[in-house]
Parts: sequence; C-alpha cells; structure tokens
Amino acid sequence: MKSYHSKTGDEVLKIMKTSLNGLTLKEAKVRLQKYGKNILKETHKLQPLKIFFEQFKSFLIYVLLIAAIISFFLSHKVDAIVIFAVVLINAGIGFFQQYRAEKAIINLRKLLVEKTTIVREGKHLGIESKFIVPGDILFLKAGDKINADCRILKANNLEVDESILTGESLPIKKLVEKILEKTTLAERKNMLYAGTQIVNGSCMGVVVATSMNTEFGQIASKLQDIEIQKTPMQKRLDVFSRQISFIILGLAIIIFILGFLKGSEILEMFMVAVTLAVGAIPEGLPAVLAIAFAIASNSMAKSNVVTRRLPAVESLGSVTIICTDKTGTLTEQKMSVQEIFTNNNFYEKKQNKIFLDKKNIDFRKNKEFDLLFKTSVLCNNARFEVLEGKTHVIGDPTEEALVSASLDLGYNKKSLTESQPSIQRLEFDSKRKMMSVLRDNKKQNILYSKGATEKILSFCNREMIDGEVKKLSEERKKIILTNLNKMEEKALRILSFAYKEVGKKEKINEENLIFLGFMGMIDPPRPEVKQAIKETKSAGIEVKIITGDSVLTATAIAKQIGVEGRTITGQELEKMSDAILFKEINEIVIFARTTPHQKLRISQILQQRGEVVAMTGDGINDVLALKSADVGIAMGIRGTDVARDVSDVVLVDDNFASIVQGIKQGRKTYDNVKKFTKYMLSVNFSTIFLVMLLTVMGFSLPIIPLQILWKNIITDSFPALTLVLEEEEGVMKTKPRREKSILSGTWRFILFGGIMNFLACGAAYFMGIFKDFPITEIRTMVVTTGIVFELLFVYTCRSKKSLDKIGFFSNKWLNYAILLGLALHLALLYTPPLASIFHVVPLSLNSWLLIAPLGLSGLAVSEGWKYFRKN
Repeated sequence: MKSYHSKTGDEVLKIMKTSLNGLTLKEAKVRLQKYGKNILKETHKLQPLKIFFEQFKSFLIYVLLIAAIISFFLSHKVDAIVIFAVVLINAGIGFFQQYRAEKAIINLRKLLVEKTTIVREGKHLGIESKFIVPGDILFLKAGDKINADCRILKANNLEVDESILTGESLPIKKLVEKILEKTTLAERKNMLYAGTQIVNGSCMGVVVATSMNTEFGQIASKLQDIEIQKTPMQKRLDVFSRQISFIILGLAIIIFILGFLKGSEILEMFMVAVTLAVGAIPEGLPAVLAIAFAIASNSMAKSNVVTRRLPAVESLGSVTIICTDKTGTLTEQKMSVQEIFTNNNFYEKKQNKIFLDKKNIDFRKNKEFDLLFKTSVLCNNARFEVLEGKTHVIGDPTEEALVSASLDLGYNKKSLTESQPSIQRLEFDSKRKMMSVLRDNKKQNILYSKGATEKILSFCNREMIDGEVKKLSEERKKIILTNLNKMEEKALRILSFAYKEVGKKEKINEENLIFLGFMGMIDPPRPEVKQAIKETKSAGIEVKIITGDSVLTATAIAKQIGVEGRTITGQELEKMSDAILFKEINEIVIFARTTPHQKLRISQILQQRGEVVAMTGDGINDVLALKSADVGIAMGIRGTDVARDVSDVVLVDDNFASIVQGIKQGRKTYDNVKKFTKYMLSVNFSTIFLVMLLTVMGFSLPIIPLQILWKNIITDSFPALTLVLEEEEGVMKTKPRREKSILSGTWRFILFGGIMNFLACGAAYFMGIFKDFPITEIRTMVVTTGIVFELLFVYTCRSKKSLDKIGFFSNKWLNYAILLGLALHLALLYTPPLASIFHVVPLSLNSWLLIAPLGLSGLAVSEGWKYFRKN
C-alpha cells in the first residue's frame, strides 16, 4: 500500500483522482468494475463434504480400510462390513461435532455495517458499504464502523478504537497533518482502517483501499500461505499408528512364515495372518477418540470454550506456552477508576468504597471529594442508553469510567445535570487538552473543568484542602506533579479536575480555577485472571503477553496478574535476528507495540524451540499467528470473522480464565485416552501370540476371525469409552507432556496385561483339549475367557491407584458397560441363530466354573500388586 500517511490531503486527492465533491456516478461504476466490490473474500465456507472426508485423514484409518478391502476380497465379508461400519461411525461422530462448530462460526459474521455516507457529484448519499470504491469521500461520526482504508481530510475531536487491528486498548486521537513515511501502523494517526470504529468526534476522509487491498484484507490474504499445524494428539497418533501397524505386520509375517514352514497351505496361512492383523488393529480407537473428544468438547462448551476441531480438545492439554493479547482477554476492555488524589492524599477506589491506607473512609464528609466527583460527572459527555433492557454508559472510555465510578459512589449524572443545566461549554481538543462546562446551579453559575494535569494546573491559582480554598503556589504545583508521576508509573491514565463559582452574567473564563485533584484510570485485569495465571504456572505453562499497547501499560497489567519478566518493544524486536531471538525468547515475557508480522514470528520461533504454542487473539493482527500456532484461540465476542475462522478454539466469553478450564479438560481427556490405549493393547496382542504359539506347536486355531472381531467389539467399545469419563485429580499440578508417542510409559503395563490374557486364554484352550471338548466348544471357551478377562481388567486400567482408593463404583457408566458387554455375549451364546453365525455354542456350568477364575486373574493380580506396593 502507498504511503498515504506521509502526504498531504490535497496530494492524496490528486493521487486518487478525486475531489471534495466526490466521484462522478460514471467514474464510480468504472472503479467498481476495476477494483470489485468492497467485500473480503471469505476465508471460510461451510463445506460439509470437505469436513466429512477430513475425518478419514489418519494413518490408522488407512490401515483399517486396507484391512477391510483385503478381508472383502478374501470372502470375509462380515469382517469387512464390521470394519467399514466402525470407520463410518468414527467419521460420523467427528463430522457432526465439527459441522456444528463450523456452522456456529459462520453465524458470527457481523463485522461490516451495511450503510455508509459518501459524497458523489457533490451530493451526500447513503450506500451499501460493498459499493464503496477507492476515491470515494466518506463522512463518519461517533459509533460508525469504518469499512475501507481512508486518509483523513478533516477531523473534529476524532478518536478511533483500533484495538481490533493494533491491540491498543485506548482510543487513538486522530489528526489531519501528514506524518513521517517510516511510521508504524499503530502510529499512523491520519489514517482510518477498515474494521475499526469511531468512538468520538467526526471526520471526512478519502478512500484509498477497499476489500482485499485494505490492511485487514492483506492480512487475510496471507492466511492461505500458512499451513494448519497438526495437533499434538494427531502427531502422537501418527507415531502410534505406525508403531502398531509395523508391529502387527511383522507378527503377521512371522505367523505366515511359521505356518508355511510347518507345511500349511499358503492361502490358508495368508488368510490367518490377515485375520490376526485385522483383529489386533485397534479399530475401536478412532471411534473412541472421536467420542471422547466430543464429550470433552461439550463439557468445555459449558465453560465457554468452543472447539472447532475435535483434536484441539487434547491440544490445549499439551500447551507449554500461551501467547495472549492483553486488551479484553486479560483485561475487561473497560476503563475503570482505580486511584484518586485529592486533599493531598492518595485514595483507592474499590467498587462503592473509598480506602485511605487500606482503611475504608466515609468520603461523603469530605467537601473536596464531593466536588471532585460532581465535576467528573458534570464536565462529561458520556450518555446513558438502554440496550436490550439494560442501561449502559456510552461515550469516550475515560468519560464512561468517570460516570461509572460516580454512580458506584452515589452520584447520578442524570439528576445532577437536571439540577444544574448546561449554559456553555468548551470541548476538549488535542491543543487545549482540557474541557470546561458552565452550569447554572440556581444560586450562581459554576464552571467545571477537566483535562491534562499540567494544563489544568496552569489555570489554577487555588486548591481545595480540608474543605477550604487555599492559595496554590508554584512550589505546591511541583509537589502535585511529583504525586502525578507516582500514579503515572502505574500506567494509569490521569485526568485532573478544577472548578470555580462565577457570576450569573459571566461567560466561560478558565482562569483562576480551584484545583480539586486527579483520578487515575486503567483497563483493569479481569478479577479471575490472576488465579488463572497461578494455575498455569503450577501446570508448568508459561504465559507471554503480546500486545499493541505501550510498555508501561503492558507491564503494569502484567504485574497485577503475576506475570513478570523481560519486556521488549516491537522496534527492539525488529532489530533482533532470528538467531538472537531464538536464544533469548525464553527470557522475554512481554512484547509491546507489536505488529502482525512480529506475532507470527514469535509463534514460529517458539515452535522451533519445540514449544507447543497457544495463541489467543481477537483482531486482524492476530490471525496469522492464530493459524500458525499449535492451538489458535479466538475471541467469540470481539473476535473478527477471520480470527474465528482460522482458530482451533473460540472463547465465548473472551476470558483468559476460561482457557484454564479448557486445559484441564484437555489434560484429563489425554490421560483417559491413554488409559484406553494401554487397556486395548494389553488385551488385544495376546491373541496374536496365542495363535503364533499354537501354530508352532501344530494345534488348531484357538479362535476364528469373526470371533476376534466380536471380542473386540464387546471389549473395545463401551467399556473403553467409559474410561474417558474418569475424573482425574491434580492434572494442573504436572508439567506439560512432551512425549512423542501415546505409548510412552505404558509398555510395562501393556506387557503385563498381554501376558496375563495370553495365559488365561491359553489355559482355557488346553483345559478344553485336556477334557477332549469339540473344537467349537474350545473356541467358545477361549473367546468367552478373553471377553470376561478384558471386561474385568478394564477396572485396573482406570488409575495407578488401587480400586479401594478410587472406589469400585465411582464410575457408574463403566459398571453399566461391563454389564451390557456380558449381557450381549450371553445373548450371543444362548441364541442359536446368532451362535451359528459366529460358530459358538452354549456353555455348560462346568465350563463357566473353569472360565470364571481365569477371567478374574488379571484384575486380581494387578490390584493385589497395587495394594501391597502402597502398603
């Protein structure tokens, strides 16, 4: 974009080939065809088919589909159908959850207003903002959203909220004069940018860019160059899937070779190997993961955290660094009076109370307090509006803060202004730096003034002390300014107040005022954020603040919420090479006055260091880093369409503290998924080894393919799913996970469970051989032993603690799942038509007496070891 800010208004008009009378209607049509409509290209469209097919992007899913295809061509059609059904169920669950989230995001598009006032052929017209073209002359006033980038031509007390673009929390006072070419975006005070909003004053400007050529649009267009990062869970699952697939493939090949060497037919052994591979593949894992994430996602939604991609649930639990914006996320995005200087003392305001040296005082007895707050209300342009049945204060943020503070303390603007009507006023401007209002209080007129302390003091020759008016010397003014510096060090925005009584016929004269004091305001931290920061620290998660605000404001807020460390500015950051930043970034905690490019750079450098980065943000300035980060967290209230579209998570309430709830849920979900995984592997691999052993020994197969699938459906579905409902304690008291595979730290348990299941099923097989049972009954005993063993063994997978510590019945859904699994298997055994399909037979009481202790063995040994280890 050209440097319009470094040129005069007349020069910009010449460049844009327009005038103060605007474009002709003919020229406007030509430019509309040339530049297109003033609409941002949608970065996100609801594409149901794309969402559905994305559910199949998993190495484990690919393996399952290949296995299903092989099974189908080997005439194992039932096996193939079951596998396909599991894959489709998984895809359906993921699709439904993501589609619902995507649809909700689409409904949040409300950034640009429909109408804008422009000048064409010398006439003022109200047109739809999509028809604005470069060269149009716009007229804007307080409350208007800006729909194109403009160079300001005329301005009257103009203030613009640019927090959505620059991160600056306070409105920017705009001017008309040209400024230096090498000026950062946040400092270009003679420009207006699409997506921002006017909060005070009015202006006329010439449009210099529309649609994708605006600052907003340029950032949005860069999004397509950034690849969406895989979540930590997806990365671990990729590793896990490959590990498991290669292990299973290796074992299947061994079994095939052993059978071939024993003289078995090649086709028969190939079918056996494929069947075992299919049986060992954890086909239930994708479905259980999708359901687990869906359950967690719904739980998080209740805490105002909406997940747009299901794996992002777990990703939050893996985060090592949160890079957060300040305005509106850590803070309330609402100015509030915090400190007051009057009567030569510093006072602290908390809600509807005033404190001096931490002691609550009755401020109503102090005359200077009464006059100070009356002045703050009576010299004030903020107004009341009723929106959706609630009364809101509308106006400049500092004036809103003054009115709100006065209301807290019992000073009602409406009643005060009615009792003292305005006679004359001098508005605030950038040169005067003060505002005065002359009012009639019936007895005499009173002039109320507020503004910058130095300016107010220059007009004061007296001050109010202990209820009396005393002379204000130059020495005393220096003392007041010293006290002012103490407040400024806390990054408070300060306004001073003065008044004087005048005669009925006198007009405004700001000389010889009586100084009352000053108030310090700031956009305060959200009350719950400090505790949230403590929890992230205990969880080993670092918090870095990246903001467009000044160093002073950023460090003041950081100190209040307990975030401390090195601070640098965007200019300092620009001078640092990537190599230096890579070395020093761990020490830097606050990045102030940053640009969009710098946010992206910070995120990428942290990722290069191996960090799992969560980036919170609401504005256009955040979207590049949101997409690049491992977890992008957008704001639901203030967030732009683009920010929400590229994010993984949306905070409905814009509250940083809600992230903690998401992290808790993410960590709990991962821990529970890991429980399911170790349970599933510990019981599934035993079948392969049992078949391998019996093949070497020359015995018949202990279990056929369809029985393997039945066993997996009963044990790997409902019982495994209920493990995701386990309530983990202390998840926020451990460091973030840095393990590369979901199997890390579980192999010992998996081997133990596999060996125990192998011994139990092997014992059932040889007992049947010893008693000379038919092979069909032996296989029924083996599959039944395996099912009973696994249904009971799931209890010991719930926790490292013994059952007497966590409670045998504390997870009621698990108990229901166990009963359901047993009921389904009994129904299969004792329903002849079903039994014939799966080649099983009803078991006698004697057979059950053999199976029961074998099925209980794994749970008994594991829990016994836990119990005696702790005692």
